[in-house]
Amino acid sequence: MAGKRERIAIRRIENLAARQVTFSKRRRGLFKKAEELSILCDAEVGLAVFSATGKLFQFASSSMNQIIDRYNSHSKILKKADEPSQLDLHEDSNCARLRDELAEASLWLQQMRGEELQSLNVQQLQALEKSLESGLGSVLKTKVRAPGA
Repeated sequence: MAGKRERIAIRRIENLAARQVTFSKRRRGLFKKAEELSILCDAEVGLAVFSATGKLFQFASSSMNQIIDRYNSHSKILKKADEPSQLDLHEDSNCARLRDELAEASLWLQQMRGEELQSLNVQQLQALEKSLESGLGSVLKTKVRAPGA
């Protein structure tokens, strides 16, 4: 029966020498996986690892500078997509304006039907009365001129 490997707890390794050996082995494994991903999937892969001492280790399937440039341009595109464009802002303000106009026209129509009058003062009621009288006059004139009336 083959011996099983013991699972190690994922926490900082206190022994400096053991930590450096683990870093080296895991870094090689990580770079191998990055290379395999690049080859098997034809993916553009860039990997940068800094050791505890600040030393840089990197893997790039093409050029690290090209990958970083591509990442930066992609990030800018995503950032722009998250920001509303001038057109979006203009459309939003148009929608708000049209919504207000619709609410105003709807209220006016209700008042012309004799509904929602409680919010009007005397002057507004008199103006509404004149408007209704004018409209009624136009209806009567049209009715008189209509054939078969």
